[in-house]
Amino acid sequence: MSLKTWIGVGGTILGAFMAVLDIQITNASLQEIQAALGATLEEGSWISTAYLVAEIVVIPLTGWLSFIFSTRRYVLVNAALFIFFSVCCAWAWNLPSMIVFRAAQGFTGGTLIPMAFTFILQSLPPARQPIGLAMFAITATFAPSIGPTLGGWLTENYGWEYIFYLNVVPGLLLLAAVWYAVEPQQMHLQALKQGDWGGIFAMAIGLGSFQVVLEEGSRKDWFDSALIVRLTVIAAIFLSIFFWLELTRKRPFIELRLLKRRNFALANIVNIALGVGLYGSIYILPLYLAQIQKYNALQIGEVIMWAGVPQLFVVPLVPILMKKIDPRLMVGVGVSLFALSCFMNSSLTNQTGLDQLRWSQLVRALGQPLIMVPLSSIATTGIEPALAGSASGLFNMMRNLGGSFGIAALATLLKNREQFHSNRLVDSISVYDPETQQRLDQLTQTFMQRGGVDESTAHQQALAAIDQLVRQEAFVMAFNDCFYFIGITLLLSAIAVLFFKKAKPTGGAVAH
Repeated sequence: MSLKTWIGVGGTILGAFMAVLDIQITNASLQEIQAALGATLEEGSWISTAYLVAEIVVIPLTGWLSFIFSTRRYVLVNAALFIFFSVCCAWAWNLPSMIVFRAAQGFTGGTLIPMAFTFILQSLPPARQPIGLAMFAITATFAPSIGPTLGGWLTENYGWEYIFYLNVVPGLLLLAAVWYAVEPQQMHLQALKQGDWGGIFAMAIGLGSFQVVLEEGSRKDWFDSALIVRLTVIAAIFLSIFFWLELTRKRPFIELRLLKRRNFALANIVNIALGVGLYGSIYILPLYLAQIQKYNALQIGEVIMWAGVPQLFVVPLVPILMKKIDPRLMVGVGVSLFALSCFMNSSLTNQTGLDQLRWSQLVRALGQPLIMVPLSSIATTGIEPALAGSASGLFNMMRNLGGSFGIAALATLLKNREQFHSNRLVDSISVYDPETQQRLDQLTQTFMQRGGVDESTAHQQALAAIDQLVRQEAFVMAFNDCFYFIGITLLLSAIAVLFFKKAKPTGGAVAH
């Protein structure tokens, strides 16, 4: 293994890290961006949705397009455009321009995620692939953990524009590494004439519509919205056409028949659950800390950091462990630890903060690397070089889809369970109950003494305070239910681990 090859691996992985980081980095800064662009909360949600829709559509295409234009050209052009559109996002003058630039950023950045995975499979011998996959795991597990934190810190200290300027320097390093280390290859432009354009069109429409449904469904009350109903029908029709075309054609643009392979199919089940856990926990925990504990972005970042930073020390150990321990066992232990961390978070109270959450975050930091690296190795064992692009696109798309499904499910679950717990709590509180009357009297006297108001006004303030307390407790209980959901989802996916065929701990079997 030459240093040049490792520079190429490092460069492509840096690109994947940037692309995954940008999925979450705007979340902590949306209010500032919305205010600067004059957008409402609902309109501003499209800033994240546009990026995710474009990214999820382009990921399955990367294997085919990189074959046509060659890996080197494809990565260089998309990395350069990703930097350009990142700067354009910082210069956006209104909401429509921001949405267009974010979509373009997602469409170019989305290629960088599977290309890093593909380059590892194609350039590293099987004995070195676990090391490359461990490096790639940092992009998949560490980047989502620090994205909101880094975005919040940059916004608070320099301004929201800098969350996009952040891509410039790493992007230039990526361009330099790929230009130097990745060998030029011949293009296959003639393949464009024989392209599976029907499948590509059906996939883009169906998958894009499905992603919008997942991202916007909860905000628009799902099927009470005509837009969500229409997009659901469109997604169902076009995805059905896409699956039929890809499974029946001799030369599909993405090889869905890989899902017939036992280990690859089972690994993707776990991968979807990993996406639910990764992106779901990053969505729900900051929401709890902001809403219940009133933490700012930096304080939230300090909590999330305990799940992110330790992974930098755990991940390098995983390839060593894979030489001595069955990867299937490592995945099972990793899933169990991740699930355990969620169950540890399912007993939140209105007093739970950094001191109480630190330990569950550390358990999560131990579990995630034990899933990602061995799982990637198991999934890619036996994959032929010609199918590496399709395998990479499918594997990474499944994790992102799992994340979108998890966030959509959690947003709906949080809303419904808060209403359920609120109704139960209200039923148990009656103004005729002696304890409730005593508490109302105490609060009324307190408001009269502090605010200098009359008894009637103070009584109304006391009722409002109790109502706020009930809603707060209902939300805390709903957050607990959400962590139960994530933990159970992870444990159910662990059933698939029991049916893995034994795979060599040397990564994918891409021959050289």
